[in-house]
Amino acid sequence: MDQILAAAAELWWIAPAAAGTGAIGFAAFRRRELVSGKRLGYEAARLELRRAQHEARAAADAVRVARAEVARVVAERAASRADAGAVAAARRALHDLQLQSKAAAARVKAGRARLTAERTALTAGGELPLDRLRARHDAVLARWMEYETDPAKLLAFPAMSDGRHPTTSAFLAALQEARELRPRADAARFTASEYGAYRDAVERLERSFDIAERSVRGEPRQGEVPEALRDAARTFMVRTTEVLNRTTEVLSAWNERGRSDDRPGRRGPRDDER
Repeated sequence: MDQILAAAAELWWIAPAAAGTGAIGFAAFRRRELVSGKRLGYEAARLELRRAQHEARAAADAVRVARAEVARVVAERAASRADAGAVAAARRALHDLQLQSKAAAARVKAGRARLTAERTALTAGGELPLDRLRARHDAVLARWMEYETDPAKLLAFPAMSDGRHPTTSAFLAALQEARELRPRADAARFTASEYGAYRDAVERLERSFDIAERSVRGEPRQGEVPEALRDAARTFMVRTTEVLNRTTEVLSAWNERGRSDDRPGRRGPRDDER
């Protein structure tokens, strides 16, 4: 018993130290969780940029390989060991890979722009990225529910509730995807990759709702040229073509007349015609 009391007297400081260490560790963990919550959008953008850069490098490598394959097939064709179909197929494959490489490069540029925006948002403060994303999701749901609960809109635009309508069907599919990827309110952790997937789903949801709403209301889609403007463009092209044809005819006649005047042996004008 005396030995136990002696040991306790010597080690009395361990319990407070352990408690203090645990409190410091919990505080550091809590602070790290809060920082990662604020940096969630930035980390997701950085992860997306790294993936886009990897895909762009892979696409560029594929283009180099396809270009070498075209050179090989062309050489085989010159040596009569390959036909024209093989050359055409190799060139089509190269063209497709070049388009994919351009698309991958465009994704890299978009990823850099998103990363810059998220870096700026870090210093701006305000809501956490996940809270802002949930708010965007809720805003689309609120706009859609107006078509479901407002009798006037329900009667005026019934296609917004009809899953057989193509644009509405696409919107409902995007709605289901965003719902599945949305984190629970009590979610303890949400990784940057999960945030990126949810963010992309919300962006697709916003676009699909805008397209469905414009289609149902009979409005031209964003980027779609109205028919009147299309007719004016066609008229302008026709008139421009007519002017070019007339100009070509005049120039041809003028050149022909000049060549006739320059023919050898042609007498100049008489004195009485000068």
